[in-house]
Amino acid sequence: KTTTCLSLGASLVEMGLRVLMVDLDPQGNLTQALGVEPESLRRTVGDALLMQATLLEVSRETAIFNLDLVPANRGLILVEKMLHNTREYEFRLRTGLETLQNAYYDVVLMDCPPSFGPLTINALAAAGLALIPLTCDYYSLQSLQTYLRLLGVLRSRANPRLQYRLLVTLFDGRTKLSKLFLDQFRRKYGGLLFDTVIPLDVKLRESPMFGRPVNLYASSARGAQGYRALAGELTACLEATI
Repeated sequence: KTTTCLSLGASLVEMGLRVLMVDLDPQGNLTQALGVEPESLRRTVGDALLMQATLLEVSRETAIFNLDLVPANRGLILVEKMLHNTREYEFRLRTGLETLQNAYYDVVLMDCPPSFGPLTINALAAAGLALIPLTCDYYSLQSLQTYLRLLGVLRSRANPRLQYRLLVTLFDGRTKLSKLFLDQFRRKYGGLLFDTVIPLDVKLRESPMFGRPVNLYASSARGAQGYRALAGELTACLEATI
């Protein structure tokens, strides 16, 4: 999910869009992948969630023009516990995003933690589209069923406009099993599945180590080409819903 957020954001910037990326994972992987040391931060997205600062105040420019970051660190673990005891905590991020003028950013991408807790709920309550990465294995398919049920509950209670799309990642076209799962996904989910499939590519794993998205680290790599295709498909999808 972090690789997808990072690579997709950089691909959208290549298309001339202004992008804000919000790191909501206490591990701070997205923050690190953009060359920022999480534990050195004085302000993070947690300050905005606790309404001690605006998202604009805690955002920062990155080395990539038109790509800004709202960073995170392990302090979000405490913030998440505090949110549990806060009334209507699920709308904190939505409120923060609404204060941003449309002139600032064309797209906001939020990298969620793997758990379905207050931080993820904040992101989904604010989002227009949830992008769910899938891998071609049994456990991913089983987890998806649970996640879609939770999405349904959240849509009914907090964000009825929320849509979702599925993205197959780490696809190894050399194996029959991967092809079998891809066919199964397409038969079962049809138009909810992006046409773009992100291939297994070691460059995608290497690029965060150098604080750069794959588009800049290895521009011609298969993974970079895949995320550029996804960016094109995503913008077409968003334009169709406006």
